[in-house]
Amino acid sequence: MKALYFETITLIERLHHLFLDVVKTELDRLHIFDINNVQCFILYNVGKSEMTVGEISNRGYYLGSNVSYNLKKLVENGYFIQEQAKHDKRASKVRLSEKGIKLYDRLDKIFTHQASNLKYNGIVDQNLTETLKLLRKIESYWSFIIAHGLVE
Repeated sequence: MKALYFETITLIERLHHLFLDVVKTELDRLHIFDINNVQCFILYNVGKSEMTVGEISNRGYYLGSNVSYNLKKLVENGYFIQEQAKHDKRASKVRLSEKGIKLYDRLDKIFTHQASNLKYNGIVDQNLTETLKLLRKIESYWSFIIAHGLVE
């Protein structure tokens, strides 16, 4: 069981990195060089919502430690609009600019196309549903360990 457990963890990390490589490849194909794959992932996850930096991190839309740097670059390159929160002067909210919305829409088409092509690799909705259930159980287990420690 331990070997399967560690293989699963390793695969999850590899899949995340591989997905970021897929995003980078798509950006290169679109000749978009002013945004990197991690920033693109943040952009897509924020989508057409408005949220704070904390919300981006808390919702798992960004897994690194320098979310502020990446948001700053997204604002500088015209993908996000950043405004001070009305009720909390210490916080700021970000939302997609027109340029950001255009990229979001292009990415959405790409991801829709990729998802529809999964069937050609023998992956159907039920496979993904079962995989999500399992990954959520692992997430719940790890959250329990963080909160309560390992129960023996």
